[in-house]
Amino acid sequence: MSGVDGTERIDGIDGEWQDDKEAVRRILTATGDTWAVVGLSGNTRRAAYGVAAVLQRYGKRIVPVHPKAETVHGEQGYASLADIPFPVDVVDVFVNSDLAGGVADEAVAIGAKAVWFQLGVVDEAAYARTRAAGLDMVMDHCPAIEIPLLD
Repeated sequence: MSGVDGTERIDGIDGEWQDDKEAVRRILTATGDTWAVVGLSGNTRRAAYGVAAVLQRYGKRIVPVHPKAETVHGEQGYASLADIPFPVDVVDVFVNSDLAGGVADEAVAIGAKAVWFQLGVVDEAAYARTRAAGLDMVMDHCPAIEIPLLD
């Protein structure tokens, strides 16, 4: 069933993801420190650029994932999640909701431990699939906002 915003809605999970503070804490503190940031390019005006810098300041290794495969913040970029030649702990998604579900599926396929959809990125069907695959998932939150709150 589709929601007002056009995203897929799944009966029984509507809103379950909205206040999962434990998942936020777990992903930021215990899931691992290698974060693939999908949508991260060298464009300093994009939110992904600033969020990746914050993640680095908090000790996370960021891995830029963008079709341009640019080096960003000193880290080698890759054109896709499948191109990354080492394990990824968290996939942080900076693409629109229409594309985010496919990225979540790719995260499951590469063996990531968690998926994080940024502010404004919501796909409840992707949430259900990702959680069913055993991954933690957060939607419509920003780690650059949440991580300082853990201190």
